Amino acid sequence: MKPWLNSYPDGIPENISIDEYASIAEVFDQSVEKFSDLPAFSNFGKSLSYLEIKTYTDQLGAYLINELGLKKGDRVAIMMPNLLQNPVAIFAALRAGLVVVNTNPLYTARELKHQLNDSGAETIIILENFCSVLQQVVTETGIKNIIVTRMGDMLPFPKSAIINLVVKYIKKMVPAYSLPSAVMFKKAIKSGSRHHFETVASNHNDIAFLQYTGGTTGVSKGAVLTNKNLIANMQQASAWIKTLVGDKREIIITALPLYHIFSLTANCLTFMKQGWMNYLITNPRDLNGFIKEIKDLKFAGITGVNTLFNGLLNQPEFKNVDFSKLILALGGGMSVQHSVAERWKETTGTTLVEAYGLTETSPAACMNPMDLQEFNGMIGLPIPSTEVSIQNDDWNEMPIGESGEICIRGPQVMQGYWQRPKETANVLSADGWLHTGDIGIMNEQGFVKIVDRKKDMILVSGFNVFPNEIENVISEHPDVLEVGVVGKPDEKSGESVLAVIVKKNPDLTEEAIIAFCRENLTGYKIPRTVIFAKELPKTNVGKILRREIRDKYVDH
Repeated sequence: MKPWLNSYPDGIPENISIDEYASIAEVFDQSVEKFSDLPAFSNFGKSLSYLEIKTYTDQLGAYLINELGLKKGDRVAIMMPNLLQNPVAIFAALRAGLVVVNTNPLYTARELKHQLNDSGAETIIILENFCSVLQQVVTETGIKNIIVTRMGDMLPFPKSAIINLVVKYIKKMVPAYSLPSAVMFKKAIKSGSRHHFETVASNHNDIAFLQYTGGTTGVSKGAVLTNKNLIANMQQASAWIKTLVGDKREIIITALPLYHIFSLTANCLTFMKQGWMNYLITNPRDLNGFIKEIKDLKFAGITGVNTLFNGLLNQPEFKNVDFSKLILALGGGMSVQHSVAERWKETTGTTLVEAYGLTETSPAACMNPMDLQEFNGMIGLPIPSTEVSIQNDDWNEMPIGESGEICIRGPQVMQGYWQRPKETANVLSADGWLHTGDIGIMNEQGFVKIVDRKKDMILVSGFNVFPNEIENVISEHPDVLEVGVVGKPDEKSGESVLAVIVKKNPDLTEEAIIAFCRENLTGYKIPRTVIFAKELPKTNVGKILRREIRDKYVDH
């Protein structure tokens, strides 16, 4: 008997069916039939209905197939923040039988080059704000087709023209670039409208997303997520939240970027299936602007990471938001702090429910009951059709209440890392268990609690940061002899990056290191703290001991 079944919320099945849909595209098409006139996505005050989203995806999909000649299984990189163009691009690619390569628009040229080459993407749909980064590396990649969109492209005239003008010429958010072969997004849509389009048949085993993550160590790797993986997670999440939301058609605030697996599955896909409207926040870092947008929306759901909830709570105006319809607040991506959960309940009247997952699990694996009255510090119960096992270093199961590595088995677990069999074998056992690298315990009721992290990954505001990558970058600085990178607790971001460096040149400064990192790393990967030391702790074979670095510079 699985211990958690005694604790399952009423109405939630032990297992879900994944045979209802053959592909994500089929889920989308059925949602359009059911909810055609309802608003599907909204951004900057403009809403598109399910039918309108389908029309645009018909046109873009037709362009990708008929004008660019893309074939089923080809990879398409999508590089933009939360704009209406984003779900249009995602669903156009999926309906055309293509593989979506979600690409962080904050990537440096080095990071972008790696992902484009590793994925084998030949097509990229990109916001013009980031085209200067693409320009730096495009000739060193396999990119053949570039579709460029502007911030206001899907807004009505004259608002679209005003926003595009302000973004480019007043706020100067579009660095100069030259990509002569690029086609504008609106032109692609118009060209595609001349062709007939039908959804390309896909099945459970077809890859839907290459979702990049660091995995357990090293450079970013593409988690291979099939239609089956994502359909399973949509079905699992839908079954879990249905006890709370029923058949309501409401608004969910989508503040995390859709290129992040949490937002992609929990918001874009799951609530699309439910017929809700995703209200897309383009710049959640502008908290005042964010609050102004949602103040009178009467939204029923919001997802986010601890840092987002904390940031909102620290804005005086947040208490004036209309929470009258709020029933669902879901935290994931990083640990939710007790203090934040308590303040959230006081301010909104709704419990902040914590969930747990990884890119490799599409992402949901555990979730707390939706009717939870008080925050419990747990990551919840295994969701339907999901097994959780606490295992030791020999991959043997530990008794209830004893700590070990959290391992996940279920239909949402990835197929492996794209073209990396060795790394795949390190985390996926032959009998299907994914070894998460997180250390936890399970109590007698089946609730799981994270107590530590086995892998050296640093979690900054819900984003995985891997020491190897940062060490590799810093070690390229001509004045650095050695470097060791670890995470340290941070009130705002959960963790931040700490770099301990042995100088080659005694004149090396912290400012020089930070400046060098800014050229080569996304903002959240840049060390918040730089410490210079005479030597680094190492094993007898010369491997840097990150645990001892943590002991010396973080824990004490």
